[in-house]
Amino acid sequence: MSAKVIDGTAIAALVRAEIKAEVQRLQADRGLTPGLATILIGDNPASATYVRNKRRACEEVGIRSFGYELPATTTEDELLGLLGELSARHDVHGILVQLPLPSHIDAQRIVEAIPPEKDVDGFHPANLGLLGVKGAQAMFAPCTPQGCIELLERSSVQISGRRAVVLGRSTIVGLPTALMLLARDATVTICHSKTPNIAQVTRSADILIAAIGRPRFVTADMVKPDAVVIDVGINRLADPNSQRGFRLVGDVDFEEVREVASAITPVPGGVGPMTIAMLLKNTLRAALRQLAAAR
Repeated sequence: MSAKVIDGTAIAALVRAEIKAEVQRLQADRGLTPGLATILIGDNPASATYVRNKRRACEEVGIRSFGYELPATTTEDELLGLLGELSARHDVHGILVQLPLPSHIDAQRIVEAIPPEKDVDGFHPANLGLLGVKGAQAMFAPCTPQGCIELLERSSVQISGRRAVVLGRSTIVGLPTALMLLARDATVTICHSKTPNIAQVTRSADILIAAIGRPRFVTADMVKPDAVVIDVGINRLADPNSQRGFRLVGDVDFEEVREVASAITPVPGGVGPMTIAMLLKNTLRAALRQLAAAR
């Protein structure tokens, strides 16, 4: 029997509806509208599309969007100056700098310049670090890992006591996802390019998170029967039959693995929609935190 397909688009729509209702209550009861500032530097088409989608999502749920599109020649000091201005504004609750940045700008310095309480991307070292402190709670978790956890929880997948394997150790996805699973009492293993016998490790997983950036890397023989598979990968493969000339595939061979797993996310339509939904959720949370701090 084929695996249940976890519909990230439908779950994200549900999350957005909840956020929209909460934003409306916040506006009616407290006169406060959450605000997100997005900064795009340069003319990278993919980055421009991501930012446009984020701004559109803000509008849909009633979050105010402040967009800043700067030329590729913007200096690091100029960007830091803008971040300083946005950090001081009370109507801006979240700040997002779209990555990657031009090579002449130190991305880590920029991430660290965003106040942790406005770091709705969850990349500030203070927020990332708190994910690994037992009993502590980060103000924000990175959006894609948070989306993975939300998909599991809203699909009634038990995490506690299960064995989870995360393919990938990036600070954007792999590592924070592993820490969030660990905080929910999973037994977690992280695999990466230097891990020997990866298939042997992945076959031990009750929950497998694939975030390795290699198209269709995970095949059926790498998956334990009835495992839950979350595919974070988004890879372009040339396809002359497609109107765009390419198609999107994940890090998992979907058609093969769905015959082994008990549940699986598709690409597209799995983790992707959840990432933006979690950004909206973090922005709402940032506004609520500011409101609580002002009391």
